[in-house]
Amino acid sequence: MHLRLHPHQPSLPRQRRLWQQRSKPLKADVKNFKPDAGRVYLVGAGPGDPELLTLRAARLLKQADVIVYDNLVSEGVLAFVPPTAERIYAGKRRNEHTLRQEQINSLLVKLASQGKQVVRLKGGDPFIFGRGGEELQTLAASGVAFEVVPGVTAASGVSSYAGIPLTHRDHAQCCLFVTGHLKNGTADLDWPSLVRLNQTVVIYMGLLGLPEICREMVAHGASPELPIAVVQDGSLPTQKVVTGTLVNMAERVAQAGLKSPCLTIIGEVVKLHQELAWFESAPSTVAA
Repeated sequence: MHLRLHPHQPSLPRQRRLWQQRSKPLKADVKNFKPDAGRVYLVGAGPGDPELLTLRAARLLKQADVIVYDNLVSEGVLAFVPPTAERIYAGKRRNEHTLRQEQINSLLVKLASQGKQVVRLKGGDPFIFGRGGEELQTLAASGVAFEVVPGVTAASGVSSYAGIPLTHRDHAQCCLFVTGHLKNGTADLDWPSLVRLNQTVVIYMGLLGLPEICREMVAHGASPELPIAVVQDGSLPTQKVVTGTLVNMAERVAQAGLKSPCLTIIGEVVKLHQELAWFESAPSTVAA
């Protein structure tokens, strides 16, 4: 059997050479590297399970001079960081910001200007509700070299570990990602778009506003019996999944004592959780 390459696709030997070049130490990643040439790697850490890290993310963590990491990065992921690397915590929680966003932006520029190889480590994917674009704009304006390493976003990783497919031919033909972060104490969302039929809605950071979200969706035409799931610590051994409907979910979550960060999944696909749930009873290791 012979592989046919796309006309513009590099030959297999050339592909190998290109990947070998990307596997060199960090300082060799920078073209015409100079001792004072710093670089920032914006890296997605995934939803929590360290085995969901990309190969490049794991390699960068082992080779970086400095790791600037967020609150959503799990301890398992941080275990990849060697003791020789400097760790700087820049996490944010509700009403508790270790560093303001402007300070983080300035810190990244400062570290790179000192010639350091910096991994800016964010939970999930840095370009999905991670402010990664804002940080890169500052780096670009300051002339700092950077690279983006995508991660498994929470919507994909957490839903998979909860046994809830985001799309399904019988239930959902599209998927909508929304941030439920409260603005001025309210969930300021596009409610008509959230209640469309045959879709799955995934809400990041929506636990605090969950009662309002459920009420507003019903008020805008969603069925009170629309299935909903809230997942805490998705992909981690401490994962909890609570399911219900728009009409009873706020009460169920309160009874379960769920705490942030959580991911909310709304739609008919949630009905598949009981049938497809695999992680709760999964062994810690899988035999080869």
